[in-house]
Amino acid sequence: MQSRRSFLAQGLGAAGLVLGLPRLGRASAQSADASIARAVEFLRTRQADDGSWSGERNEPGITGLVVAALLKSGRMTPLDPVVSKGLAYLEQFVDPAGGFPGTSHANYTTAIAIMAFHEANRDGRYDAIVKGGQDFLKTKQWDEGEGRHPDDVFYGGAGYGGRSDRPDLSNTAFMVEALRETGLPADDPALQKALIFVSRSQNLDSEFNDQPWAEKVNDGGFIYTPANGGSSLAGEAPGGGLRSYGGMTYAGFKSLVYAGLTRDDPRVKAALEYIRAHYTVEENPGLGQVGLYYYYQAMAKALAAFGEPTIVDSQGVSHDWRADLTAALVKRQGPRGEWVNPADRFMEGDPNLVTAYGILALASVRASG
Repeated sequence: MQSRRSFLAQGLGAAGLVLGLPRLGRASAQSADASIARAVEFLRTRQADDGSWSGERNEPGITGLVVAALLKSGRMTPLDPVVSKGLAYLEQFVDPAGGFPGTSHANYTTAIAIMAFHEANRDGRYDAIVKGGQDFLKTKQWDEGEGRHPDDVFYGGAGYGGRSDRPDLSNTAFMVEALRETGLPADDPALQKALIFVSRSQNLDSEFNDQPWAEKVNDGGFIYTPANGGSSLAGEAPGGGLRSYGGMTYAGFKSLVYAGLTRDDPRVKAALEYIRAHYTVEENPGLGQVGLYYYYQAMAKALAAFGEPTIVDSQGVSHDWRADLTAALVKRQGPRGEWVNPADRFMEGDPNLVTAYGILALASVRASG
């Protein structure tokens, strides 16, 4: 059995950096760089006077995502006026006790924002904001503090925010990513609690999922939430059970990696089987074009963290996922450098949000090669 240390050395480093992958082909790397450059220029022109993007009252999450994307693009620094103005906008929402509790989606916004502040941190300037955000996310995680215990389906998960807010895998995955990217180790108690919730979100008949629907599909993919009887945005499977879908499967797979599971863990193996059986960059498996760009960024982050340059599909065909994903994004990029999804659900009709997703996906591709 591989040790956790050797697994991480091949994939995700302590600071979220990808290590040891073969170089991305020159043509793909150049295409990714050019596409990122165009997207950055598009977002530069879209910033509002107050420093926000798509700003709405008490909803700075999109601004946090854009700022993180601009910094991860490698084309802007924290000193760039666009970035510094965006960071100043976000700082207005920081609570002295930590996090962004006054925002409409407090957990999501905090997770996104502290990743942006972490990327911008120089000489400890944002240490307090990052640490406060980590503490806030831990406090809002469903656990013993809310009277929940490991046998409770809510346990370890995170929702959008609020004690009455049921947890889901998307918010939990953003929480896990934020805690790891900002420096917490995989064995941190919050991440190991989250692993319990993530495991219950997987269609896998095993000791890790005690939900009655787990054995009905059993394909290794992931659903939106196991809470309140379980729910999948892809609907129910024929004969019962909840259908897995691509975006949540990559979000779940990424969370397994961030929580330090080894390659021979049955949850990792099962998730890879789903990925191999449904490998594509043309759609979000199970949802078609809906949520496509969320799928792209989750796919890129997950596979970069896992540390494999190729995916061999269920037919035995080997795919360079980095080249495939780069080509898919380049061909979908608009004339101004933007991305937008005509299948406008989950806010993917907003070019600011979707362009940030595109940059984050390509930044993960580029970082991995």
